[in-house]
Amino acid sequence: MDKFFRKYVWDDERTPYLVSVARLTRGQAGYELLFYATLSGVLFALITLTALSSRLPHGDGLPLPAYATALSAGVDLMAAVAADVVLQPGARALIPTGIAIALPLGFEAQIRPRSGLALKQGLTMVNSPGTIDADYRGEIQVIAINLGGEPIVIEPGQRIAQMVVQRVVRAEWQVVDELPSSERQAGGFGHTDKQ
Repeated sequence: MDKFFRKYVWDDERTPYLVSVARLTRGQAGYELLFYATLSGVLFALITLTALSSRLPHGDGLPLPAYATALSAGVDLMAAVAADVVLQPGARALIPTGIAIALPLGFEAQIRPRSGLALKQGLTMVNSPGTIDADYRGEIQVIAINLGGEPIVIEPGQRIAQMVVQRVVRAEWQVVDELPSSERQAGGFGHTDKQ
């Protein structure tokens, strides 16, 4: 682990050292939280997540979602379709990925468009980002839409979206008679453009 942090975090020879490790699990899905500190007292953490994945029958032959590079934030999702799907301009379709996942408590998966497809062809998602909750066990499917001017062909096994796993903070609501004031107050919908 020290080599990882020397290579990707620090520009000098300060070596972080391990303070503690916490392993939190829910069934088989879970995560490992490693706390590191430097000699100057800076504390940071690295989370290693274990997510369960199930390949559905129509996803046989497709690789599991994978990170394209060592520092990629998201994994690629592929189209688990039996034949080409043609999206006419303005049309949308539900594209299966052939996988279902289980995330540990406190995490979600965000399904996002791939920037190259969005720029070059106008292929994006209607609900971007889509949310996969930790307790959802159904197939991950992408609501694709063609915002371009030409038909788009989605081929079997094509990378159509990316999935990013994120931490989730839950809120507890409290009813009050009046909200705290702010400089902005109720300004919205481009109100800063008037300044």
